[in-house]
Amino acid sequence: MINNKIIIGSRGSKLAILYAEKAKKTILDNHTDLNIDIKIIKTSGDIHHSKSLSEIGGKGLFSKQIEEELLDQKIDIAVHALKDLPSDETNGLETKIFLKRNDPRDVFISLNYKSIFDLKSHSIIGTSSFRRAAQLGILRKDLNIKLIRGNIDTRIYKLEKKEFDAIVLSYAGIKILGLENKISKVFSDEEMLPCVGQGVIALQTRKNDQDILDLISKVNDLNTFNCVIAEREMLKTIEGDCDTAVGGLATINNNLITLKSELFSLDGKQKFFAKISGELNKAREIGIKIGKELIAQAGNTYKKK
Repeated sequence: MINNKIIIGSRGSKLAILYAEKAKKTILDNHTDLNIDIKIIKTSGDIHHSKSLSEIGGKGLFSKQIEEELLDQKIDIAVHALKDLPSDETNGLETKIFLKRNDPRDVFISLNYKSIFDLKSHSIIGTSSFRRAAQLGILRKDLNIKLIRGNIDTRIYKLEKKEFDAIVLSYAGIKILGLENKISKVFSDEEMLPCVGQGVIALQTRKNDQDILDLISKVNDLNTFNCVIAEREMLKTIEGDCDTAVGGLATINNNLITLKSELFSLDGKQKFFAKISGELNKAREIGIKIGKELIAQAGNTYKKK
């Protein structure tokens, strides 16, 4: 930070820029004297759209170049969709500021069908997520689940070109893009438990950069923070990555935090479920406990050898 000027780093997709703009506005609401610029950084994940993330290097492809600019002090804050960040923090960086969570649920989008249960047998449904593929396979065993990559506009375009009969996306992204009219149905979290961190905008800083942390601490939503801690501790405990079909969602009610999680075998045929509630200050411990319970149920069935 130089003379009250802050540079935020962001991916260049329409959605990522809207997330960065939201972070900028939220910071300025608390510090009107700041001058904030957004720097667009192209990531490897934005270039390779034809393969699954696991084939081209995993989740970190959406954050690596941005994190490098943060470490090199070319930007002051990195803004990420939390679900794109690996659970293990990059050395020298920390992610502990989170905006208030957007709706974490998934949505079903189709031109001709109102829900997944209306699809004809062998219909083609698109997703880039192993978690969603496993969940869809449980809801409907007779569907043809195919990989779809690219930004939200690209995926909707492929649907409209009839390459797919339906697609599944996150509600948060659809909402911020103003595309809610495209939604056929919102999945309940009983039908499709979201991925860890879904709907959360994360602000990443250099470790111990106290000036920046002091500036942005007021934008940290404490309920979101505690939910994220529980969810990501679960993910770390099971050593989850982009190959892991796992869902996890924490909620808070009357100072009690509840974490639900489900883990799938590699073939998607087995589902392992755990749910724990406890005091809010035990979020980290609850995440670890859930992770260990899932491992006890699943053994090595969910990890590649």
